[in-house]
Amino acid sequence: MTFSGKTVLVTGATSGIGRATAEAFLREGAIVGVNHLGQSQLFAAMAEALRELPGQLLELEADVSNGTAVQEMINLLIARTGRIDVLVNNAGISQIKPFLETSEEDWDRIIDTDLKSVFLCCRAAIPHLLERGGSIVNVASELALSGRARFGPYTAAKGGVISLTRSLAREFAPTIRVNAVAPGPTRTPMLDSEALVPGHSEDPGDIPLGRFAQPQEIAESIVFLASSRASYFCGDIISPNGGAVMR
Repeated sequence: MTFSGKTVLVTGATSGIGRATAEAFLREGAIVGVNHLGQSQLFAAMAEALRELPGQLLELEADVSNGTAVQEMINLLIARTGRIDVLVNNAGISQIKPFLETSEEDWDRIIDTDLKSVFLCCRAAIPHLLERGGSIVNVASELALSGRARFGPYTAAKGGVISLTRSLAREFAPTIRVNAVAPGPTRTPMLDSEALVPGHSEDPGDIPLGRFAQPQEIAESIVFLASSRASYFCGDIISPNGGAVMR
């Protein structure tokens, strides 16, 4: 699944699934654009920790919910590498709050980060991907398939990611393959922060495999979908969730 000489952009890539995905592509020899917002220290630590890997890291600070910032990010990536071969839309946030207490501002913030960002990044990257072909992998969520109380905006956004994935796959195949990963509970800073919310609990005992996923396990699914080994995947949603959807 080597990506030597290929350029990959991963949004929200300084921690959790995003960082694991960037690392996985680095191991395959890719040039990896690491997008973040105001986390240059985390990027510096990441670059230091991964400096022995064969690929190359590029820092791309941008608010992916802002169209101008996204276009400038893509322009910079193209200027520095001359190409983009893979786009991984991973940036996302969550919030646990009863639906009737959810404000319009709450809704907009989550939809903008988790769904609008996918639209903006795809719109900016697709003209370049059409030049030589490529792949888009969007990160959705197992909760988009099952739903969950007090996660209304998040599940709506991730459900939108799944629908947008399929629409883009139909529109741009066969030149660009567009697929999505819908992970189950994964040991990330987001999951850890959710565990601090009063009244909320995540019990790995509720999952048939009896544990949360590690970010590296989700990253492997993302790299697979972006690779030539997934050449017949188009508009597909794979969900490494440990059986969580059967709860």
